[in-house]
Amino acid sequence: MVKRPVEVCVEGLGHPEGPDVLPDGRVVFVNTYASEIAVYDPGKGKSQYAYTGGGPNAAMLGSDGYVYNTQCPTVGAWVAPDSRPPSIQRAAPDGKVEIVATEADGVPLTAPNDLSFGPDGRLYFTDSGDWDPVNKPHRGLICVIDTDGSCHVLEELEPTYPNGIVCEPDGSVVWVESYTLRVIRRRPDGTKEVLHTLAEGHIPDGFKLDTEGNFWITAFGAGGLDVLSPTGEHLDFLETGGVPLNCSFDGSSIYVCDFGTTDTSGGVAMNGRLIRVDDVGATGMQLFRGAIS
Repeated sequence: MVKRPVEVCVEGLGHPEGPDVLPDGRVVFVNTYASEIAVYDPGKGKSQYAYTGGGPNAAMLGSDGYVYNTQCPTVGAWVAPDSRPPSIQRAAPDGKVEIVATEADGVPLTAPNDLSFGPDGRLYFTDSGDWDPVNKPHRGLICVIDTDGSCHVLEELEPTYPNGIVCEPDGSVVWVESYTLRVIRRRPDGTKEVLHTLAEGHIPDGFKLDTEGNFWITAFGAGGLDVLSPTGEHLDFLETGGVPLNCSFDGSSIYVCDFGTTDTSGGVAMNGRLIRVDDVGATGMQLFRGAIS
């Protein structure tokens, strides 16, 4: 287990998720309960990047300068007061927000969760369904949006709650399942393999790759990040404290969105944080960028 000093960048957030580092060093992330994409400037603090309405759940910069986000109007017991349809949205630098997709192959989206551009420029995302680990009411979907804007179902899953997703340089797509604790790789030819099943209590949420191809997976409720090799071997655990949800590298440092509490029954806790951990012993892989016309 590795423990590093943790710098608290922003406090008082409501379900922060999906951070991404902009070219100028600022960090965009969603602040779900505030229905916004927020931005953290190391010199100035936190401000609003765009008001999305609903419940944005992850954010990622595209090559066109837009910040793309998943939109899920309900998160656990929380329901957005200013609802938007389950969808993929994008926000221009001036804050204007538009909807990119609300369905995949004619199937309405239920609860888009995380997203990642692939080396082919397409946008891959998970559609988790509602968080209900007891009744598991919705099947999971892995979807992809082509550069022309058409959206397709790549994989239809059992009710496993597919959550974080990343794309590898060879075109493989890897996602984690919060109900099963599994890490799954889908290769470009469509074959799938279970790389790893995390330890009990290490509920996987979001994750990113380092330059060695290792997976840095936020473990909801376990207070840190599990580090796996490209073949699924458990290498290490980075202790951060709190309730980590998603992360993004900034060189050899890593930003982590922290929920702040494991009690989600009320759904409105505003004690989330954006934290930074320096010198984690790895360098983040450069993220792929793409754009939807």
